[in-house]
Amino acid sequence: MILDGTFAPGERLIEGHIAEQLGVSRNPVREAIRSLEATGLVEVIPRKGAHVSSIDVEEVRQIQELRSAIEPLAAELAAERRTDDDVKQLTECIDRGLAATKSGDKVAAAAYHRDFHIALEHAAQNPYIERALSPLRQRTELVFSVLQEERGEITWKEHSAIRDAVAKGDAPLARDLLRAHIATSVEHFAHG
Repeated sequence: MILDGTFAPGERLIEGHIAEQLGVSRNPVREAIRSLEATGLVEVIPRKGAHVSSIDVEEVRQIQELRSAIEPLAAELAAERRTDDDVKQLTECIDRGLAATKSGDKVAAAAYHRDFHIALEHAAQNPYIERALSPLRQRTELVFSVLQEERGEITWKEHSAIRDAVAKGDAPLARDLLRAHIATSVEHFAHG
């Protein structure tokens, strides 16, 4: 519900209302809020309750700085080390993500966006890349969800170009396209 925009950044999460909406007791809602707090999607403030995390431009810039240092390397290594199955996995993520975007399913689109980047990291055949980026995933998904309205199909075109460079084994192009992909998302977030 956070990723699909039902709950906006900064919005207070009232356990009783959510439980009623979902037709469950308050206990599973409370446990879900605790789990989401660990991902960074929810902030729990003493005596003020749980709120959907807000993401500001500076935080996005900082996250993307780190991604810009690591993910282009992943794309470069993926172009050098990919298998046919890796390229197939990237293609499936793109096809399913684009379909989800076109149908307005923000949650599925965000999941396929995440899966594309994980598949790219997997194709790099260096498990430390995925471990370094894993803590940033939820925040990156939240940014992707916010930008989907204006960048949805553009994102999938960028992913397709990255996949094509990886499939051709063009490591410098894959690296440069990934770096540009991250830079344009920061630009859209800052000015969108």
